Amino acid sequence: MDHRILDVISSPADLKLLTNEELSILAREIREEIVSVTSETGGHVGSSLGAVEIILAVHSMLDCPRDRFIFDVGHQAYAHKLVTGRLEEFKSLRTYGGLSGFPKPGESPYDVHPSGHASDSLSVALGLAKARDLSGGDNKVVALIGDAALSGGMAFEALNHIGQAQTPMVVVLNDNEMSISRNVGALMKHLGYMRASSQYRQTRDSVQERLESSGPFGEALANFGRNMKESMKQFVLPRTMIFEQLGILCTAPIDGHDIGALKETLAMVLETDAPVLMHVVTKKGAGYGPAVRNPEKFHGIAPYDVATGAVKKKPSAAPSYTSVFGAALAAEARKDERIVAITAAMKDGTGLAGFAEEFPSRFVDSGIAEEHAVGLASGLAIGGKKPVVAIYSTFLQRAVDQLVINNALPNLDVVFAIDRAGVVGEDGPTHHGMFDLAYTRMVPHMRVLAPSNEAELVHALHTALALGGPFAIRYPRGAAEGVPLPEEPQVLEVGKSQVVREGADVAILAFGRMVGRALGAAELLAARGIDARVVDMRWAKPLDADAIARAAQTRLVVTVEGGIVSGGAGEGVLGELARQGLAVPALTLGIPDMFVPQGKADLLLRDLGLDLEGIAASIEERMK
Repeated sequence: MDHRILDVISSPADLKLLTNEELSILAREIREEIVSVTSETGGHVGSSLGAVEIILAVHSMLDCPRDRFIFDVGHQAYAHKLVTGRLEEFKSLRTYGGLSGFPKPGESPYDVHPSGHASDSLSVALGLAKARDLSGGDNKVVALIGDAALSGGMAFEALNHIGQAQTPMVVVLNDNEMSISRNVGALMKHLGYMRASSQYRQTRDSVQERLESSGPFGEALANFGRNMKESMKQFVLPRTMIFEQLGILCTAPIDGHDIGALKETLAMVLETDAPVLMHVVTKKGAGYGPAVRNPEKFHGIAPYDVATGAVKKKPSAAPSYTSVFGAALAAEARKDERIVAITAAMKDGTGLAGFAEEFPSRFVDSGIAEEHAVGLASGLAIGGKKPVVAIYSTFLQRAVDQLVINNALPNLDVVFAIDRAGVVGEDGPTHHGMFDLAYTRMVPHMRVLAPSNEAELVHALHTALALGGPFAIRYPRGAAEGVPLPEEPQVLEVGKSQVVREGADVAILAFGRMVGRALGAAELLAARGIDARVVDMRWAKPLDADAIARAAQTRLVVTVEGGIVSGGAGEGVLGELARQGLAVPALTLGIPDMFVPQGKADLLLRDLGLDLEGIAASIEERMK
């Protein structure tokens, strides 16, 4: 078999030795490798396939890691991993103990910051550029951001500051939505090159200064020229005007799959003495037919069949928590026209596709703008609607201020449906839903439900909509428990738990999906002579004070939760014991003070001591 170019690439420096034609061959080899590996591991396929030539062009023009290449989200960085010495490890992508699916500084000196959430790259890049300037350095800074991530508020805040700072840096905008018009392209390209040219800018400014200083006639000519220039730009370059007005030079759209054009433009903009936005147009999923035809599916996908693109589904008797939530919300909306569903660019991921189809006027997708989504919900609630905001736990972190000030402070009727709560698996530390119990429980007026199965989830949603006020409902990723769904949902009694197993030696107060694991641990303990009571706490706030007082009558009170222990529900139980003056040995089990790596959820829970054996072993050890 012929050797691939990819097999001899050990660092980005090797790319400088390749011709444009060889780089194009390498791009094809990288795509084949990405498809081959992700078909087994799953991953962010479409975005990574679309950005291959951009990454090769940038790395061939930079001197990394001295120069800095920053990724936004990082879900398009697979080619980056492959040309920075990680080819042999690439088969372990997103697996337990393997390569992260996102840039990770501890993994490689070429990974600048731990990407994972959208819209932060421009702030990080500007910070690096300012640090360079303060140190008197001359290294280059390039940030790669997608058009969707550019819609995030943090990106706009950074753009405003970049235009003000005027420090040299390059923003590569990966636009995989807009097509390139050949008729306009040549003129657009010419004007883009002119605007990014230092000589053009200096000449333009010099001429304008001379005209303005030569009397009224010269000033009039300068004003006329300025107005003509702006009018022409408005006519020819309407999409770039926002960047120009912010003080950021902008190139014309460039074919993001043309290595030569990318390198030629990069060579110019990297020498520009001001911030430049390089507008690059790509095809998401490029080089792999199924991903091109269905880019949304291949944004983030489980293992799949290479030939057809079909997901290799494992049979499951139970629906996913996400699908149960979506169906339950649609059922509630049929009875109450005030209900409005909101999500932040995750219509399918949050189970709202069916709702959007059935109630298009009552569905809102804010784009990648969680702060806006949560602020919008408050306005809807003030206007008499019942907004339900469905956002992943890790992404709702970005809108904690809006949750507190805009929704909880005025005590509005808003439901936060927190998907992907707890350990989520292969996406790793940037995506685990570790913190939602802590950041929702701390907020006045907020009530927090942690349903233990899909039936409890249906009841929880109905309860939140019926009672009003700010509510948070957290539920995990993946298949539910397989229990029957209720024909009619019930309103749960506020702050009341449910005993699911009686026992006299130890009381296990479990939250959410940990209830099932606590029951399994109780069976193991029974075989070892320890009689454990298991309580489905249901409510993480308000806690069931009576159940906690009764638990204090046993030899040991144990809390088990799927979130961070610090500030979590378990510490809330300890606080309640203290308030009641109850002195009893206690054990709080959950995620310790650490970030959890990627891997199958069951393996991670085992390592955290939150599987059946781990819970039982911790209790047995404490009771010695």
